[in-house]
Amino acid sequence: MTTSVKPGPRERLLLAAQELTYSQGVGVGVDALLKEAGVARRSLYEHFGGKDGLIVEVLRRSTAEDAERYRSTMDAAGDDPRARLLAVVDRLGRIAADPDFHGCRYLAADLALTDPEHPGHEITRAYRLTLHGLFADEFVALGHARPGFAADQLLLLVDGLLAAGATRPDGEPAAAARDLAEHVIAAGLA
Repeated sequence: MTTSVKPGPRERLLLAAQELTYSQGVGVGVDALLKEAGVARRSLYEHFGGKDGLIVEVLRRSTAEDAERYRSTMDAAGDDPRARLLAVVDRLGRIAADPDFHGCRYLAADLALTDPEHPGHEITRAYRLTLHGLFADEFVALGHARPGFAADQLLLLVDGLLAAGATRPDGEPAAAARDLAEHVIAAGLA
């Protein structure tokens, strides 16, 4: 006989918020979060100090998970830096083509959190720096003339692919992004 342990209120709030802030944005109401998590309002304040604290923890958790997915995608592509970078673009293209795709959680949060001092912005900035570092390392390994600039370009391309995937699903953002990524890679090689 196996017994399943139901997650506690903190974990249920995180799971509910991770799902609802992705599908509905960070503006999702507290009541909807509490209902989805099946917890009392008091749990939100005890564990996170309020909705803003919950949003920050969701972003922190999501960025850690997504950064690991980038690493895994790159590692699965082997040792060739070009293949590793293109694998990321290809994977994001597949994600953006999914009918349940709602866009980039981090771009949406940055746009919705209008207070520039909101602690969520610190999390999204750190996440982008992590991705920039991952990309720059690959460009360095490629011998790219401007690895930091190429990483900036690839990050811009990723943001564009994810935004276009959410707003123009009838287009071909994945194919366009891959073509542009090939140009970014080739532009700095001897």
